[in-house]
Amino acid sequence: MEIEEIESIMLTVCLTGICLFMAFIMYDLARKSNAGKFGMFVIFGGLGLGVLGFVLKGVIVEYILGVKL
Repeated sequence: MEIEEIESIMLTVCLTGICLFMAFIMYDLARKSNAGKFGMFVIFGGLGLGVLGFVLKGVIVEYILGVKL
């Protein structure tokens, strides 16, 4: 296994872990602040857009340009 393959796998694993951890932080923030359903929607919508944008950027670059980041 080459170093590039290891780096690619670790990048995927670590970024997925960080995104899941940020989702947990958003959930915990909403729960501890007693935000309710609408508050939780706003928290996940506002803070989750950053993660969604990052993921979509990778998908769009890979799909349209055929460039692997």
